Amino acid sequence: MAARDAGITNLRVMCHDAVEVFEHMLPVASLETVQLFFPDPWHKARHHKRRIVQPEFVQMLRDKLKIGGIFHMATDWENYAEHMVEVMDVAPGYKNTATDGPYIERPEERPLTKFEARGHRLGHGVWDMKYARVE
Repeated sequence: MAARDAGITNLRVMCHDAVEVFEHMLPVASLETVQLFFPDPWHKARHHKRRIVQPEFVQMLRDKLKIGGIFHMATDWENYAEHMVEVMDVAPGYKNTATDGPYIERPEERPLTKFEARGHRLGHGVWDMKYARVE
């Protein structure tokens, strides 16, 4: 079903670098939700600095989220999940929405992706995290 047929009027698709989109193309406090599902884990330690979930990125993202807005992340790499929690737990203005540990169950609204299916086939777990902008 096309977006027009569904009555969706606030959807934009951009083929551009995500960081540049956030920095230059999105108004402050304009987003209710940002979803980052199965980003490249850059699993070699020397490449961890290339992971998108870094303090600078999450602060830039916070500026674009409305108060109460959600940053939802999912990964099938346990080390990256731990990294995401470490970054987010010290990021000013965010609160983890999980109530039993740092992770949540896969929400119904998140589709089962090919990356998640691949992770299950390889015996990987999948970790979902949701952080709300609180200030």
